[in-house]
Amino acid sequence: MREPESEHHHDHDHDEHQYSHDDHEEHDHDHDEHQHSHDDHDHGEHDHEHDGHGHGGHGHEHGRVDADLYGNEVGLRAVQISTAGMFLVAAIQFAIAAIGGSAGLFADALHNLGDVLTTVALWIAFVLSNRAANHRYTYGYYRAEDLAGIFIVLVIIASAVAGAVESILKLTTGSVPTQLYLSMAAALIGVAGNEILAQYKISVGKRINSVPLIADGQHSRIDGLTSLAAFIGLIGVALGFPLADPIAGLVITAVILTVVYSTTRSVLQRLLDAVDPRLIPSILTIASKVPGVEAVTEPRARWIGHTLHVTLNIEVDPELKLADAHAIAEEVRHRLVHEVKGLSEAIIHTDPSSHGGDFHQLMAHHQQEAQRPLIER
Repeated sequence: MREPESEHHHDHDHDEHQYSHDDHEEHDHDHDEHQHSHDDHDHGEHDHEHDGHGHGGHGHEHGRVDADLYGNEVGLRAVQISTAGMFLVAAIQFAIAAIGGSAGLFADALHNLGDVLTTVALWIAFVLSNRAANHRYTYGYYRAEDLAGIFIVLVIIASAVAGAVESILKLTTGSVPTQLYLSMAAALIGVAGNEILAQYKISVGKRINSVPLIADGQHSRIDGLTSLAAFIGLIGVALGFPLADPIAGLVITAVILTVVYSTTRSVLQRLLDAVDPRLIPSILTIASKVPGVEAVTEPRARWIGHTLHVTLNIEVDPELKLADAHAIAEEVRHRLVHEVKGLSEAIIHTDPSSHGGDFHQLMAHHQQEAQRPLIER
């Protein structure tokens, strides 16, 4: 990947980090690191441009910060409501399962308790996401959401295994649940409560682009299915088939392990910086339509928590003044902010269009070395 040239890289760096404008350490580093660019490209007005840029993108920067805070607040409220709701459902089901001895209802209550634990993990993640970026965590703490996603997957699997163990024990001992009608009522409460919370969390997760919150909503939906399976098992017991209850518990486990695959896949893809395959073509189209952009190269995008970060290079006429090239880059950023859902940060690096020349000779050797496999170095 090409080394960003200082004249346009710095134009966007300060917007991309949530530092105050008094924090000059980052800027000083950029000037020192890329001093050669000033000489190579004859931008004597660089210092003036740098100072003058300080206010160029504030309207959109404040808008992005507000959107991030909105996402955190809405997500935090969603997990708070979910925690209270699922704790109530789980407590009712545990009490009735203890009285009636239903393996299916016990498995269902375990899954609902697991849902409480996962929403607490998300609660912590959203609280951490509200913390400002600093020199150690330069992108903030949004990755806490992704870590919570891993925890959610592990809890889902653990609750499935615990439910399976309980069902196998009931199956081998031949115990029959009592208080059937009370247990059926508790199971139906689980069906309704889980589905309501699932729809709520998935809706909020999609609104703020939070994969872990969507995953937690899917977890609630799975719990609703387990409640339904527990209800069906209890009906089987009432009809004279006592093994229906532990069999329902095993069916619940199988369903969970099947559904958890898609949830795990989504969480791992997010951790590996995967994005929707349609996103990059969309970014290329938006950027290339900006007047003055002759080419768009090296687009990259990744989600950090529920915030989307984008970097790309644009090529412009090499005869343009620095201020004019910068204005084109700002227009690209402006359009991306408005047209790309969830975009929080955009770093636009501006290159002079080569037309047969090479403006990156100084870094060519370093780039080749960095791209060479480690085993060959």
